[in-house]
Amino acid sequence: MFRIRTANKISPLGLDLFPRNRYEVASELPHPDAILVRSADLHDVDIPDTVKAIARAGAGYNNIPVAQCSDRGIVVFNTPGGNANAVKELVLAALFLVSRNILGGISWASVIQDKADEVPYLIEKEKAKFEGPEIRGKTLGVIGLGAVGAMVANAAAALGMEVIGHDPYISVDAAWSLSHQVQRAGSLEGLLAKSDYITLHVPLQDTTKGLLNAEKFRFMKKGARIINLARGGLVNEADIIAALDADKLGCYITDFPSAELLACKKAICIPHLGASTPEAEDNCAVMAVKQLMDFLESGAIRNSVNFPRCHLEQRALHRLLVANRNIPNMMGQVATILAGGGINITDIITHHRDDYAYNIIDTEQEIPPDILEQILTVNGIIRVRAIQGV
Repeated sequence: MFRIRTANKISPLGLDLFPRNRYEVASELPHPDAILVRSADLHDVDIPDTVKAIARAGAGYNNIPVAQCSDRGIVVFNTPGGNANAVKELVLAALFLVSRNILGGISWASVIQDKADEVPYLIEKEKAKFEGPEIRGKTLGVIGLGAVGAMVANAAAALGMEVIGHDPYISVDAAWSLSHQVQRAGSLEGLLAKSDYITLHVPLQDTTKGLLNAEKFRFMKKGARIINLARGGLVNEADIIAALDADKLGCYITDFPSAELLACKKAICIPHLGASTPEAEDNCAVMAVKQLMDFLESGAIRNSVNFPRCHLEQRALHRLLVANRNIPNMMGQVATILAGGGINITDIITHHRDDYAYNIIDTEQEIPPDILEQILTVNGIIRVRAIQGV
């Protein structure tokens, strides 16, 4: 029986996938095998030693202490693409909001309600104040072509925009999903120079923090509009405000507002609504649950943020799962211990990611506890687990 602790309200569409004869699911479970979370902050939570995995029902994972989990051999999953359509639709809405001054018109119209019969006349008379360009035929620069960025690029191309994308780390799957109409930018600076609109779809990391700043604005068209529904830290906020005040930028829209941005007249600030749809919550919950079940039952890893993707079709009855630091001769030592215990390896796969590695080893014989304990004593081994299948 696997025990799953929930740290948030999770969509029943996901939770119902857990077979009740093999899984116990509750918010207050002691000694859980895994934690299922949405937005709850786990940084100050005492994560039990029994936890083997944490699944985030969403794409972002800054609410999870990933480095600590890696050191303990806890696999952290996210659900990239689960909320991609919801975010894509909000980006499309943002495109129109930064272009047509719809919000300014709505705000102005709301203050003339006491003009009674004059309202129709005033609406027609003053509408020119809120004029804005169409997006058709304009150039959209998409920075980051993952699940969301690729969908945004394709949708914008379908709306008649010229679309150019930049992503030096684009995956094969994402590349295949892109419309042939999406052009490839040779560099970030080249994209910025050509774009009327720019939308950000990259993760916030040391290499992307402050990605758009005063230096980058020098390459951009005067009046360019920026959409940032990814992470607030991707832009230098002070530089954005200065560029808006100097009319270098036409508009900036974000769902990561600050007091300073709220006070800036040319910034549009909205709540963090990207994944706030019932469909996105359902999709992410289903993905998270399926990934957890696959890992707990077979050891397979998909969409982990700290360990490598790893899958091996199981043909033997017994399976050993090993998480270790990415240093030489780890599996050689494990194989020696197994051989010394009379255990024959029938299949093995090893993958590494940065400082960590993960291994799936199928064996003909059951692996006794004393062999597992012996493997754990090897310097660099973080966690071992034996399961049965087939």
